[in-house]
Amino acid sequence: MDDPVEVGVALIDAFEDEELSLADAIDRIESVTSDPAVQREILETAQRRGVVERRGDTVVPTTGTYVSFESDVVTREGEFSCRRCGAGLSTGHFIRFDEAELGPFGSSCIRKVTGRE
Repeated sequence: MDDPVEVGVALIDAFEDEELSLADAIDRIESVTSDPAVQREILETAQRRGVVERRGDTVVPTTGTYVSFESDVVTREGEFSCRRCGAGLSTGHFIRFDEAELGPFGSSCIRKVTGRE
């Protein structure tokens, strides 16, 4: 994976929620990095770039950019572990961003990471 900050900002930019708690945002960012300093840098960078607004413990996405499951998500067969929950997968779902590819995720976790569920 390339720069985790850039990938994290791209992920935040793809959040489909009207708003979410800071804890939920961090939960999703953990699919990029488990390092708290990098997680903080991702949120601060996203805020500086106008991708999100922070209102106390609430994160509000501002761009309306979403992941297209038809064109931005690829699936691959193989033996994978979900990047979010750690479950074993025979089909991995990967989100393609300009910056890098993020995954693998299971079919339900990819929806949770993007805010579809």
